[in-house]
Amino acid sequence: MARKVRIEYAGAFYHVINRGNYRSWIFEPAGARVSFLECLSMCCRAMGWRLHSWCLMSNHYHLLIETPEPNLVEGMKWLQSTFANRFNRFRKAHGHVFQGRYQAILLDADAVGPVAHYIHLNPVRAGLVDVADLQKYEASSFSQLWHMKKRWSFSDFECCLDAAGGLADTPRGRRLYRDYLGWLCSDDSEQTRMGFEEMCRGWAKGSVEFKKSILKDHAEESFKRVVESEAKGMREPFWESLVKKNLKHLGKTPKDLISDKKGALWKVALARYLREQHLVPNGWLSENLSMGTPNSLSSQISRHRKQTHQAETPWRILVNQENVD
Repeated sequence: MARKVRIEYAGAFYHVINRGNYRSWIFEPAGARVSFLECLSMCCRAMGWRLHSWCLMSNHYHLLIETPEPNLVEGMKWLQSTFANRFNRFRKAHGHVFQGRYQAILLDADAVGPVAHYIHLNPVRAGLVDVADLQKYEASSFSQLWHMKKRWSFSDFECCLDAAGGLADTPRGRRLYRDYLGWLCSDDSEQTRMGFEEMCRGWAKGSVEFKKSILKDHAEESFKRVVESEAKGMREPFWESLVKKNLKHLGKTPKDLISDKKGALWKVALARYLREQHLVPNGWLSENLSMGTPNSLSSQISRHRKQTHQAETPWRILVNQENVD
């Protein structure tokens, strides 16, 4: 049976869910949670995603993502495969880490708030923490909402606060939001009205009109090709501009890419930087940085990462220039 095509468009909201293979407890070790969140952070920054809520449970995750560009598939492919590789490498294992394809449920604007509440209440509903201490459950965006210093630059809590009665992002507003979640957790009728039991089912959550409009757009055979063309057209010029800008930071020119050896330290540092910070594919990097095959490039980046060349000039220049640009 052919896989269903993911529906992607600029400005889409998704409730993304996946479980460990055979419901295994992949997030039970603290190191696995840290590694996944590192990958998630890198992915959101590179893809330009806004993260409205998230939660890691022992054997699954929930993400509420907004994609300003139509790039959910590209980002999720990188996120899951990168985390799976790190997870297997750490455990010296092979095979699938996740049970299969992730679910990506499309949301209309009115559904975003209730889904955020549902995600924040996951550990409470599972009996892992009392709602009064929800901020202590660190594997959740509620902890970041509560502790402002922990927040990522791409986190966005306006939707959940607004959906709880137009609350302000202040200490008082955050306490009121926790109180609201406590009330919601004890009110079965309100949970039913919001559709808590259906949060992880179906392909879309929202009004009939919203679903009809999505289906109408997606029914056209050209829809997927247009999205793919737009995404590719936006990415490659951006990658080219990144190479040009960072060559200047390194004091190099496009001619140096051709004349210098494939494994030159500055080229490996540049490739790693573009790969980790912007998720530029190995195939594109190997061709445009004149670094041999994608597999060879991947090995060089891996060795560079393990050796931790933090003090070496090329890597230091590339990392520090982010604070200057």
